Amino acid sequence: MSDAVALRVAGLERAFGSVRALRGVDLQVARGEVLGFLGPNGAGKTTVLRVLAGLLLPTAGQVEILGEPLNPDDARQRARVGYLPEAAPAHPDLDVLEFLHFAGGVAGLGRRARRAAVERVIERCALGDVRRRALRALSKGYRQRVGLAQALLRDPPVLLLDEPTSGLDPNQVLGLRTLVRELGGTHTIVFSSHHLSEVHAVADRVAILHAGRVVADGRPDALARARVRVEIEGADATRLARALEGLPGVRDVRPARAPAARAAVEVHADAADDPRPAVAARVQAEGWRLFALETIRDDLDTVFRAVTGAPPS
Repeated sequence: MSDAVALRVAGLERAFGSVRALRGVDLQVARGEVLGFLGPNGAGKTTVLRVLAGLLLPTAGQVEILGEPLNPDDARQRARVGYLPEAAPAHPDLDVLEFLHFAGGVAGLGRRARRAAVERVIERCALGDVRRRALRALSKGYRQRVGLAQALLRDPPVLLLDEPTSGLDPNQVLGLRTLVRELGGTHTIVFSSHHLSEVHAVADRVAILHAGRVVADGRPDALARARVRVEIEGADATRLARALEGLPGVRDVRPARAPAARAAVEVHADAADDPRPAVAARVQAEGWRLFALETIRDDLDTVFRAVTGAPPS
């Protein structure tokens, strides 16, 4: 595996009794990349993260962490992965400083290393003002920051965050998004979310999961699908569609509404291709009069609905 790849998943399956939560997930995440997992409830996002964190063994498939096969019993490998579950770990009767020292001890950090690590993550996660406040007295936003701080104690190169902004108010969401973006400069991050805007704002790349499979994978802007509306005079929509099918970059052509005496179609193209030059040339070659040739680009919400059949929850 290339040194540029931090995580690799191939043919990953996970079953819980008769329920197949993952059905052959293939995925690679580059070092320093921020990958957003998007999907409806039950899609398999949390299961993938738990497997990557070493909390669940896969039923089948291969998983590599920083070039090595997944081994939950390898303490060195565990130290290279930080995990924040959706319900951030916390002991309500401990204050922030006490909890982080406790978590550092559980993580195997010696006293001196633990003290330095705790001070580092308190500063990194902006917890200085609440360091002596009991966790039960903290807002949900601060509790999430404390959970992220414990995941960062060993300064792991890989961070796995399960719904990190779940239940936060808009200001808290913005603050945590900013922190995740900053961490993305020095860590490989995989985070799950229900929120399209969050994934688009934070992630370098998006993987959409549905029914245990990756059904779309790419940069947020690249996942957008281009539609070109073509309106002509001189032929009907059926003839126009047949003339445009098979042009470079064209996936399919569908009829569209048009004024009387004109014909119109929507040309659906791959995101990386612009079919307009080929479309214009074909219309000209057929001797038709071109009235419209406009591009409409679907947003991530439209793509999500198209590949999952449902809006995000």
